[in-house]
Amino acid sequence: MVTAHTSPRAQVLVASNRGPVSYVFQEDGSLESRRGGGGLVSGLSAIGSDVESVWVCAALSDGDREAVRRGVGEQGVRMLDIDAGVFADAYNGIANSVLWFVQHMLYQTPLEPVFDAEFRRQWASYETYNRAFAEALAAEAADGARVLVQDYHLALVPGMLRELRPDLRIGHFSHTPWAPVDYFRMLPDDIARQLLRGMLGADRLGFLTWRWASAFTDSVVVTLEGEADLVSPAGDGRRRFRHVGPGGEVRETDIAVHSLGADGDFLRERAHQPDVEERIIALREQIGAGRKTIVRVDRTELSKNIVRGLHAYRHLLNTHPEWRERVVHVAFAYPSRQDLTVYREYTAEVARVAEEINSTYGTASWTPVVLHVQDDFARSLAAYRLADVALVNPVRDGMNLVAKEVPVVSDAGCALVLSREAGAYEELGADALVVNPYDVTGTAEALHAGLTMGEDERAERTKRLAAAGTALVPRRWFLEQLEGLGG
Repeated sequence: MVTAHTSPRAQVLVASNRGPVSYVFQEDGSLESRRGGGGLVSGLSAIGSDVESVWVCAALSDGDREAVRRGVGEQGVRMLDIDAGVFADAYNGIANSVLWFVQHMLYQTPLEPVFDAEFRRQWASYETYNRAFAEALAAEAADGARVLVQDYHLALVPGMLRELRPDLRIGHFSHTPWAPVDYFRMLPDDIARQLLRGMLGADRLGFLTWRWASAFTDSVVVTLEGEADLVSPAGDGRRRFRHVGPGGEVRETDIAVHSLGADGDFLRERAHQPDVEERIIALREQIGAGRKTIVRVDRTELSKNIVRGLHAYRHLLNTHPEWRERVVHVAFAYPSRQDLTVYREYTAEVARVAEEINSTYGTASWTPVVLHVQDDFARSLAAYRLADVALVNPVRDGMNLVAKEVPVVSDAGCALVLSREAGAYEELGADALVVNPYDVTGTAEALHAGLTMGEDERAERTKRLAAAGTALVPRRWFLEQLEGLGG
């Protein structure tokens, strides 16, 4: 067991696969650091300089790994140089190709998954990867420190860390959906139990919606029958599991929901910077004067359902030919996880379908689909501002911040076509045009309804969508998790 430090150590710790800083090589061989953003970054900055904090993350790039080897780093960040083979197995083999697929229900079950010897080998790497984080956190934490572990990459960390440092207050937050229990139990029984036990090592487990929290609860009740009892403290509406900890002690784990919102103040200010204005001019030229816009901004992640969205747009042009030459689908599909074959193939299919639509319907003066694959945040904000309709149709999504961001910055108000399988549906569904993400014809009709929506109705819906979408800003989202651990 790693004992608690008597010398000053971090009172607040965050653990995530990706950290707040990355390193890139310069031409002279030196390393340049680049800072990231997001709720964790803003949240940590909000706790005050009098509180010692540490962020433990993995070295993801060659620059990151070289920074660790040279001893280059930033105060408050501990980057782990995990063996490249172990990292590849844990990150691509298990986290992104198994856990992500289970939670988003992406498997083509007649053929996959196949949990064979190769899976077991990669799972051992996932355990090694999680153990490296647990040991680093144990070494950095002060007595009774609060630790916030993030996401499915590190699901085993709470249990491992609990064994090393039983004095710590540990939280884990899931940014993904949680699969229904019957789908979750597709995992081998021992792996499913290990995953749940690992998460129950936390004092508090956070989810983006009660739907995902309830699915997790069901998975524990069924998979760990007899090992974990669901108890509900009188009157406060919380859910809590009572179970036996790694040392044989009886422990309790609370289930909580923190519905991450958009940072409205930041978005409104950033969306009117000069680089965004420049991109608006360029986009308007591509779209053409007087045309309406259907906007989507996504990574080419399998769960985002970009291809069916394109099919829905094609169906709109077929069934409502009055929209030909009067609407443009502005689709930003930024490549994701291109080291995995299935993602490369999906990205190629997005481009193929977009080109097919343009070839079939396009004219000398009208390009039906304006597709961009180069990530450009300023251009994304420009598209948000120009959107008449925002299309957010994932087959499954933990939250989907795009659905919350577009209404915040849309210049004239926008209609939101939203999948009922996005976590954001719980908050935004009343003012969105809700669709079954698999129903292409239904999505096409929702696009038509959005394009024909009256200005007053669209403005009122947009106002309510923006208010709901910014109810829990990233900084507050982080602090609520921290406060939930006490102290």
